[in-house]
Amino acid sequence: MAEFTRLSLPEPFHIFDTTLRDGTQQEGIRMTVHDKIRVATLLDELGVTFIEGGWPGANPNDTEFFATAAQELTLKNSTLVAFGATRRVGMTADSDPLTQALLDAQTSTICVVAKSHDWHVTGALKTTLEENLEMVHDTVSYLRSQGRRVFVDCEHFFNGYLDNPTYAKLVVATAAEAGAEAAVLCDTNGGMLPAIVHTIVADVMKLEVPLGIHCHNDTGCAVANTMAAVDAGAMHIQGTMNGYGERTGNADLTTLIANLKIKYGWDVVSDERLRDLTRISHSIAEIANQTPAARQPYVGMSSFAHKAGLHASAIKVDANMYQHIDPDLVGNNMRMLISDMAGRASIQIKAEQLGHDLSDKQTASQLADTIKDRELAGYSYEAADASFDLLIRSELLGEKPPFTIHAWRVYTDQDEDSQAVVRVGFGEEDPKPYVGEGNGPVNALDQGLRAALEPRFPQVAGTELSDYRVRLLVGGHGTDAITRVLIDMRMGGTTWTTVGVGENVIEASWEALVEAYAYGLMVVDQS
Repeated sequence: MAEFTRLSLPEPFHIFDTTLRDGTQQEGIRMTVHDKIRVATLLDELGVTFIEGGWPGANPNDTEFFATAAQELTLKNSTLVAFGATRRVGMTADSDPLTQALLDAQTSTICVVAKSHDWHVTGALKTTLEENLEMVHDTVSYLRSQGRRVFVDCEHFFNGYLDNPTYAKLVVATAAEAGAEAAVLCDTNGGMLPAIVHTIVADVMKLEVPLGIHCHNDTGCAVANTMAAVDAGAMHIQGTMNGYGERTGNADLTTLIANLKIKYGWDVVSDERLRDLTRISHSIAEIANQTPAARQPYVGMSSFAHKAGLHASAIKVDANMYQHIDPDLVGNNMRMLISDMAGRASIQIKAEQLGHDLSDKQTASQLADTIKDRELAGYSYEAADASFDLLIRSELLGEKPPFTIHAWRVYTDQDEDSQAVVRVGFGEEDPKPYVGEGNGPVNALDQGLRAALEPRFPQVAGTELSDYRVRLLVGGHGTDAITRVLIDMRMGGTTWTTVGVGENVIEASWEALVEAYAYGLMVVDQS
């Protein structure tokens, strides 16, 4: 095998997070000052070098954030950065209110954005190319004279380079001459590809100026473009957690940190902090009110999920045969997905993860056949571990729930709450009817089942239905289709998922609901 020579870690090397500024420009994300303090604390815990907090003076929420951070935010590993722009046309830096607002933010480090594309200078700023260079030099030198470290984001740099490389590089040189710690080359429109980025960064490196890279993901190449820039010599990378950002987002720092640490062997964060990567990624998603992306590299729920039987057979020999790293390195887990593709090996591995001994090959094969038959009928166990666990307990151990459903009926009236009657038995006792009323038939059934269970199992009062998903399956049309329902149930800090299938949504919901309570009583309450 040919040997691959890795680049050595530049000294210094910066991981610059802009989740609190660029990331919040994503559609659907809005963070309060308290949210931003929480995110900054998590980023500091991860150990990024710089945390860009926002644009004081231009955004009231950001101004308040910096004021609050000065009093409440204590960073142990990271440095807080205020973001702004070069002073305005026709002014001086020391008289520009927005430049003064950067100083008022009380951060030791400031990042200013500057135009580096000649068309944007004349068309957007409506000034001369010479005046733009003066704006860069004046702003950086003034901030440096006030004792601040300064970075310069060279906006639209790559497009500017392609149109006028001489001027684009002149902006970089001017920033460095004025005292900028790094000139950050920005693919603001996100339109570049890795080979182009590498070629341009390698050329600009001839200026012997410390360079950074800031990529957007409009071609799906933000991470690859960032890695290409690093390979060409960039010593400062900018990105956001989970790739948040305007349009299609920014370079995802979770992927970049893992790539640099694991693939390049660079000590950009400690091993211990790397194992917190998945937890911190998901915690920030929760604060941002975003669902974690299942297929996100390294930290996604599906990053180390295996479905094909061929994969499972190999994983039983060595987990690394179908995994590029040990998921524990980034705080994630391997998961086996149970579906009609699952063979005996998949079933055995998944059962072992759930605490069951399924080493007997014949039993495992029989269970695999049962699952394939049920998948054919519409069931799916990929996301319904609780239902899969109950199936194993029934088939393998003969375990049954502590209650038996004998019959159920639900009534729905246009102008009144729905009413359900369920007949439930316990052990050898005769079944009895229990009534529930609720907002719709599923809620009524839920209330009826709770009425039966809570007197005998008080812990049921602590459970809640946290999510409910319906899908129509092939085999019918519209309301006549076979229906699959997934229910998430929660008790304390534990959440589990069950699946039900039926000829209508109520029938499918009822099956998933019954299994959700059965699993809670048989497994969760015993753990």
